[in-house]
Amino acid sequence: MLLRLLSSASRAIAAKPHPPQTLAAAAAGATSTTRKLAAMAGNREAFRLAVGNTLERRLFYVPSFKIYGGVAGLYDYGPPGCAVKANVLAFWRQHFVLEEGMLEVDCPCVTPEVVLKASGHVEKFTDLMVKDEKTGSCYRADHLLKDFCKEKLENDNTLSPQKVEELNHILAVLDDLSAEQSGTKIKEYGIAAPDTKNPLSDPYPFNLMFQTSIGPSGLSAGYMRPETAQGIFVNFKDLYYYNGNKLPFAAAQIGQAFRNEISPRQGLLRVREFTLAEIEHFVDPEDKSHPKFCDVSDLEFLMFPREDQLTGRSATRLRLGEAVSEGTVKNETLGFFIGRVYLFLTQLGIDKDRLRFRQHLPNEMAHYAADCWDAEIECSYGWIECVGIADRSAYDLRAHSDKSGVPLEAHEKFAEPREVEKLVITPSKKELGLAFKGDQKMVLEALEAMGETEALGMKAALESKGDVDFKVCTLGKDVTIKRNMVSINMEKKKEHQRKFTPSVIEPSFGIGRIIYCLFEHCFYQRTGKTDDEQLNVFRFPPLVAPIKCTVFPLVKVEKFDVVAKKISKALTTAGISHIIDITGTSIGKRYARTDEIGVPLAITVDSTTSVTVRDRDSKDQIRVEVEEVASVVKEVTDGQSTWADIMWRYPAHTALATDEEEASET
Repeated sequence: MLLRLLSSASRAIAAKPHPPQTLAAAAAGATSTTRKLAAMAGNREAFRLAVGNTLERRLFYVPSFKIYGGVAGLYDYGPPGCAVKANVLAFWRQHFVLEEGMLEVDCPCVTPEVVLKASGHVEKFTDLMVKDEKTGSCYRADHLLKDFCKEKLENDNTLSPQKVEELNHILAVLDDLSAEQSGTKIKEYGIAAPDTKNPLSDPYPFNLMFQTSIGPSGLSAGYMRPETAQGIFVNFKDLYYYNGNKLPFAAAQIGQAFRNEISPRQGLLRVREFTLAEIEHFVDPEDKSHPKFCDVSDLEFLMFPREDQLTGRSATRLRLGEAVSEGTVKNETLGFFIGRVYLFLTQLGIDKDRLRFRQHLPNEMAHYAADCWDAEIECSYGWIECVGIADRSAYDLRAHSDKSGVPLEAHEKFAEPREVEKLVITPSKKELGLAFKGDQKMVLEALEAMGETEALGMKAALESKGDVDFKVCTLGKDVTIKRNMVSINMEKKKEHQRKFTPSVIEPSFGIGRIIYCLFEHCFYQRTGKTDDEQLNVFRFPPLVAPIKCTVFPLVKVEKFDVVAKKISKALTTAGISHIIDITGTSIGKRYARTDEIGVPLAITVDSTTSVTVRDRDSKDQIRVEVEEVASVVKEVTDGQSTWADIMWRYPAHTALATDEEEASET
């Protein structure tokens, strides 16, 4: 349910704005010439432009429908982008679904209105919008306020301490501002339409879901789903049965979600159609321990508890086990998933020094949530929420139980019967039938579904007044219940099992956001043929690299082409993605061309018996027999061996193209 959290993380981190941070770490570990990139990284926009130009030129992704001028917030992944995305999702399935024994489902994107009414999206999935009163262009009210406050705080040295405090306060409470309060501040600060400087309308709520109708009659309303989670919740009963009626268990889903953003910006970070990967881990609310928590308890990484945010401190490295034992993270299951998310992101190639886990502030927390943390990744746009990890208690299952009338419950069988005081609700079918005719069944089911607090409140009202108004959700209206229609008592009973609504721990991954941050974290530049020439490189780990290796015949002669085709066949048999480059350009240019799309290894065919294998980042080269080369590449790309391991086993080779000879393909 990442969508419920998307806009909040960047708006309420602390009571003071965070200054831009250097991106020098993007070049850490590369060759000495990458210091030039570190200097450039101080200028976030220049760095972002270099990355963006490379991504678009090499067709990682491009604006959708570009020949018609494009549509804001929609992007197409090209061949290397598709491959990176597929590799990220394959690793997500391996890391979570397979290793944790999750149940994977695939549900429709089109969702009936009743489902999203129960979840609260129809009523509450909104942002405050303002319009340019002359052109009709739309803007998010909170974005305009945030941009104004940040610009003033960063660039206006004449601000008084009182004004600084006021602007910091606005940044901290943006999520809590009503339409009226937002409008008042926009007028007070003289904020106009960014593009035209025209006056703006008063803010009003805009529902972010794409509405549609199901079927030709137009009578059945629906929406394009804003998240994948609801499909899992409504299938809980069947999934619980499939799992042998046992808890805990987790269900997972990867799929498209849709959000009709008011003013999309920041490329892949805020779009109108995107891929989510979501997990719903169902657990007994009385036991949120996790048997595998010990596997992650010793991990240490940047955490940003709410107390540190509220007191103006920075994120610090904490050991996950201590964070759970001290109550900073509320339970082991939530802590377990925080640890697993950390491992997932860092193994993809996210820089651990620019990854932090930030706890939600009180004004960000839903009233039913027990605890929420965001995995935030720093990129040129600042700290971006990419994964939301929330303990949502039993809210979602209860909401769908109430709306559908179908109990979404689990049970625990007792070894010995237990005597408990139990709420007993006994509706009178005869009296309900006389009073409500055809609606009798829905009223009866609503009475039986009451919780203890609501039922005892009804009992007291009936005893004092003789009747009470009662809302029946399935009817969409209140009905009057009289004393003779229902009996409500607390009775002692022996129970052989306990029924309860499970709690949900939910990690939700914005795949596009993770991929964009990965692009930035893996990008660096190194000196080409001259000191002024910079060659672009994506330092993708083999795990996510779009192509694992390239095969280059050194010169275009038939005997080398035959060997190249033989190697290609062996690589295909081993399941290794690769390309053969038989263009007549220099070997240096071919290396630079594949470095720019992040290919980890290059095989140069310069003999009929052995070949040169080159590592992308170190540019070290080794000699390998033709018959062995596919297995060597597979060792490295599957993570069985590192390049350093391979270097110990095979003789080094003098570089076919020195650093000075390499040149980018223009």
